Amino acid sequence: MLGSYELLSAFILFAFVSSITPGPNNTLLLASGVNFGVRRSIPHAMGISIGFMLMVLGVGFGLGELFKAWPPLYSVLRYVGAAYLLYLAWKIATSGPLSGEAQSTRSPMSFWGAAAFQWVNPKAWVMAVGAITTYTPAQGYAVNVVVIAVLFAFVNLPSVGIWVMFGSALRNVLRNPRWLVLFNVLMAVLLVISLYPLLFVESSFS
Repeated sequence: MLGSYELLSAFILFAFVSSITPGPNNTLLLASGVNFGVRRSIPHAMGISIGFMLMVLGVGFGLGELFKAWPPLYSVLRYVGAAYLLYLAWKIATSGPLSGEAQSTRSPMSFWGAAAFQWVNPKAWVMAVGAITTYTPAQGYAVNVVVIAVLFAFVNLPSVGIWVMFGSALRNVLRNPRWLVLFNVLMAVLLVISLYPLLFVESSFS
């Protein structure tokens, strides 16, 4: 499975770096940690890891080939993803204070919502395609795809969890409603910026 120890080590490093670096998932988790704390954000983080694992399995077992055969299908997915990211940015930018009645009526992204979000997340597609095309040996391919997907989930969960904990650590700093509003607007702007590769960079499926 996975060929050599060197290949396995390289893949784990790739999974860690790609999981922990900034992107839509980690921006959302940082904001969730600030607004909801670690405990309420756990389903969000779990949904990311499990949803991404399913995406890697899908790409490994032929979904990428489907997009290559029908590029317009992927284009539709990209623009649906863009619209959803804009919606999430608006939700974050208009979030209320940390306490009071507004807080009790708000909720973090659910497990299923986070899992589904991976399919419209441009960074997740790059990570999944990179994992399959670069680190999956042809010998024993099916088994290796499963191993890659499961290992990625195990590396991904603690990596994205760091963003939740960092956000939670900022809660006391952001108790001032003015600072919280500024933070949420900044997170919304970062999400909008993350649309650049989705809309303006040539797709590998084109």
